[in-house]
Amino acid sequence: MTDDSHDGPAADRSTADDGSSPGADVALDGGTAAGADETTLDPWGSSAIADYRALFAEFGIEEFEDVLPDVPEPHYLMRRGVIFGHREYDRVARALERDEPAAALSGFMPTGDPHVGHKLVFDELVWHQQRGADAYGLIADLEAHSARGLDWGAIDEHARDYLLSLLACGFDAEAGELYRQSDNRAVRDLAFELGIGANVSELASIYGFDGETNVSYMQSVVTQMADILYPQLDEPKPTVIPVGPDQDPHVRLARDLAARTQFFGVTEAYASFETGPAERALVAEAYEALSAEHEKDGDTTPVRCVEAAGWLAEHTPQQPTLTGETFEADTPVREGAVRKLRAAGKEPLRPRVRFLDRNATDEAFAALIEAIEGEKRVYEGHVDSFELSREAAEALAREVGIEHGGYGFVAPSSIYHRFMTGLTGGKMSSSVPASHISLLDDPEEGYEKVEAATTGGRETAELQRELGGEADECPVYELYAYLLAAEDDEFATRVYEECVGGERLCGDCKAQAAGLMTEFLEDHQEKRAEAEAVLEDLDVGFDTGG
Repeated sequence: MTDDSHDGPAADRSTADDGSSPGADVALDGGTAAGADETTLDPWGSSAIADYRALFAEFGIEEFEDVLPDVPEPHYLMRRGVIFGHREYDRVARALERDEPAAALSGFMPTGDPHVGHKLVFDELVWHQQRGADAYGLIADLEAHSARGLDWGAIDEHARDYLLSLLACGFDAEAGELYRQSDNRAVRDLAFELGIGANVSELASIYGFDGETNVSYMQSVVTQMADILYPQLDEPKPTVIPVGPDQDPHVRLARDLAARTQFFGVTEAYASFETGPAERALVAEAYEALSAEHEKDGDTTPVRCVEAAGWLAEHTPQQPTLTGETFEADTPVREGAVRKLRAAGKEPLRPRVRFLDRNATDEAFAALIEAIEGEKRVYEGHVDSFELSREAAEALAREVGIEHGGYGFVAPSSIYHRFMTGLTGGKMSSSVPASHISLLDDPEEGYEKVEAATTGGRETAELQRELGGEADECPVYELYAYLLAAEDDEFATRVYEECVGGERLCGDCKAQAAGLMTEFLEDHQEKRAEAEAVLEDLDVGFDTGG
């Protein structure tokens, strides 16, 4: 969840087929990042993501362009495809549109200077705050100390710099909350409770921890889970975590832990017996097909389980993948569904919402049964409602759980932005000064770094005019699209088209970008100076180093 990179333990490593990254409005398809290895998701790694599109299939990240039409006044990072993926961001967008409670949180590991890559996250937090979301910015000092071994004096200095830049980017400290993990007792207490729901084997599987990993390192992971869920302690609400895709393992673990703390799980069902998600999808398909047949034939009798078993035995349903393609349903899954349906015999298939007893007390379970209005059926360990919608059922389960001492967390959502390519190629990183422009750099130094940057230009001006530049592989073009063009989409598009059309030569392009970078740094540092007084008044300490 923290925005930083570092060589660390392997996390969620998997390889995907080659492919281009998703298209974008300003042609930010990026291809394969220079210096990137194969698709991996390592929260402490230093590699770029080789293939963004593979993340949709490999890890279930959804394409942001699908939810973009529902986002009120989308940020330019959204419009240009820099923000390329999400997990359930639609519920956050819906809350913003309806002026309902929502939150946004992201954290920063204070291991070096904040740089222009971090500004992406600063801007995402500020944008959500300006649209009514509760906003939280945190300093992951416990993680920096345990995972990186930084001394507290260095952490104090860097923490201060991150918060000043966040304030300079427009974060409203009065409306939002800024904190350090080490200072936030509520976060540490929540981490203790969440740790009950996680175990060492799980952390080893997700993050590659082994017998040599220190316990504080593992504890810092659980603390990050508490950070992610912290905005919901007083009131459960849709919450978005803006991060780079390498932080997705943290998001998925937080979503799992949020579910484990719930008194009740809510799912859809069609009969009294339990099914897994894949089996349930097959039963649903059989029910829909047979219901259509009954309606066509004027048959008013209900579809029965044994009838659905026969349909599934004779058909091979096509199941959708995460990328929208289909595949033949897995034979063992289909056979399992058929066995369960046959065992249920003539029981009618009826769509319903199911409340599962996960961690509820006897009193809470009894209260839930009482609260469910309309037709329902009570079983040992679950209750079926035939009249509630899934959304209404989730709200009711959360309400009853909270009334009886539970948390009621909404599964946190996330949005994912592309990494900025380093000025020297590869991933932009705080630990490689030449790869990035620090938000603390002297404006003249920023100018010189842009002038010295690698480009996507051709070997000669003649070839550039003839073939056009390769803007999709150019760190300088990324500076325009991610930062220097700001809200001006027409300017970003013009730079791109002039480059690939051969009208724009690298020397002139870098000179223009360097000038804009100088202006940006001058403005940002003026705002940082103004933010000093604001930070001084906040209840954030910077003297842990003694």
